[in-house]
Amino acid sequence: MCLFIAIEGIDGSGKGTQAARLHAYLMSKGHKSALLSFPRYQQTMFGQKVGDFLNGRFGTLDSVHPLLVSLLFAGDRFESRELIEAAMEKYDVVICDRYVASNVAHQGAKASGAERKELIDWIQHLEYSIYKLPRADLTLFLDVDVEHAQKLIAAKSRRDYTDKVADLQEADGNYLRRVREVYLELACGPQWQSVHCVQGSHVRLIDEIATEVATIVDASLQGSP
Repeated sequence: MCLFIAIEGIDGSGKGTQAARLHAYLMSKGHKSALLSFPRYQQTMFGQKVGDFLNGRFGTLDSVHPLLVSLLFAGDRFESRELIEAAMEKYDVVICDRYVASNVAHQGAKASGAERKELIDWIQHLEYSIYKLPRADLTLFLDVDVEHAQKLIAAKSRRDYTDKVADLQEADGNYLRRVREVYLELACGPQWQSVHCVQGSHVRLIDEIATEVATIVDASLQGSP
């Protein structure tokens, strides 16, 4: 039986780095592990349009309704559903760098109160019930405050979907704070584990965070049937 893991967090929280480290760790322990990353900017039709959105092609962050934006991110995963399902059949562990919760957090951050709840419920119904995407068995939330996250974003190497230092979402600190708020609410749910990546005034070492992530995943594997 496959353990399906999603790694989540605001932009700049180190999701890609920790997903890759976890994948390498699991392989070193003899597990068959697969690593997927969303959005799949170059591999899917919807992923290409996500890249266009993040580059500002369709307007500012606030000018496109979040429900419409959510369709792009959800569509990217829908195009990838067969890939996900095939990986779950073949591997012991499948790791996703971003998954459905990313769509929920980023779009939910653009609304509040009853409107936020309606939007979140709609996205989850779309992705899980209509698009029939599998649910993660374990979601790891890498929690980093916005100030540290934006410093880490500025240090990123060039990405394949943008030539900007920060994309539309990464550049807006107030927006990222609201995204973190939604993530903190989601992380109270079952199948979620939070990893606090900032200690005092400093971001914890990558190795230290990776060790904590590996410990959580090892415990989940031991508890799997």
